[in-house]
Amino acid sequence: MTPVLRARRLLTEEGWLDDHQLRIADGVIAAIEPIPVGVTERDAELLCPAYIDTHVHGGAGVDVMDDAPDVLDKLAMHKAREGVGSWLPTTVTAPLNTIHAALKRIAQRCQRGGPGAQVLGSYLEGPYFTPQNKGAQPPELFRELEIAELDQLIAVSQHTLRVVALAPEKEGALQAIRHLKQQNVRVMLGHSAATWQQTRAAFDAGADGLVHCYNGMTGLHHREPGMVGAGLTDKRAWLELIADGHHVHPAAMSLCCCCAKERIVLITDAMQAAGMPDGRYTLCGEEVQMHGGVVRTASGGLAGSTLSVDAAVRNMVELTGVNACGSHPYGVAASGANAGC
Repeated sequence: MTPVLRARRLLTEEGWLDDHQLRIADGVIAAIEPIPVGVTERDAELLCPAYIDTHVHGGAGVDVMDDAPDVLDKLAMHKAREGVGSWLPTTVTAPLNTIHAALKRIAQRCQRGGPGAQVLGSYLEGPYFTPQNKGAQPPELFRELEIAELDQLIAVSQHTLRVVALAPEKEGALQAIRHLKQQNVRVMLGHSAATWQQTRAAFDAGADGLVHCYNGMTGLHHREPGMVGAGLTDKRAWLELIADGHHVHPAAMSLCCCCAKERIVLITDAMQAAGMPDGRYTLCGEEVQMHGGVVRTASGGLAGSTLSVDAAVRNMVELTGVNACGSHPYGVAASGANAGC
């Protein structure tokens, strides 16, 4: 029997539809149609495509780097409660063997499945950065780029490694970008002191965009546009944005909307404290403090976020005046679209 989901209001690319149903076959939306006359049962008041969170370090008191069997299941359930259908567990700078262990756990969870939001693969944020804009990443563990080491990471991940973040001014960065792209791994640029020219060269080599735009990179200046300027003006670049109102000023969020438009990717960059009360937590092996939902290091720097994607969307609407957020083809409510989490 073909599953049917009925809702009083259903959101599609064309807008809201009243009293419509989804007919699902083999995990794919087979039809969107009016609910037959006389059928009074509704499965939901509102039915919308699930969010995709492509940059997640933790939440619900656990961290992607934690070596425990139920961590990814717990995180997947936490993300599902936030309306996320699929996500990328994101590592941080750590000893290489610790990163390998995390990638293996993510690969196993990706392949076997489990409760909650679907794990799409892994996102490697570190250790290929430079110290000037390190954020909460530990600079003593930064490493140089070597093709053999990158291949080992891909192999350890059983080819579930989806994204590698790196600093484009590092020696061998352009070669590494080209190699990763040949292996079908996306490359994002961040935690870097790169110039506008170095960033543009990385985009020319195939880099896909910026890690949490504005944060952990060279800012926009009228004589040296920096990484931010390169990302805002290069139509090839996808720009991650942490729209919590703390990481990026609303005016800068608006500027990003004006320049990048559909190239913006709302992320949470959520860490262990997301969904938890104020208190002490850890990130990258260091103790951090959350107060009023904002997490900071001992020196006062921001340390990840406690944001949810639905809050990010709401903030974009309320703080920038944007009237809609774009949809990714994976999450479109349309015939032929994927209906799974």
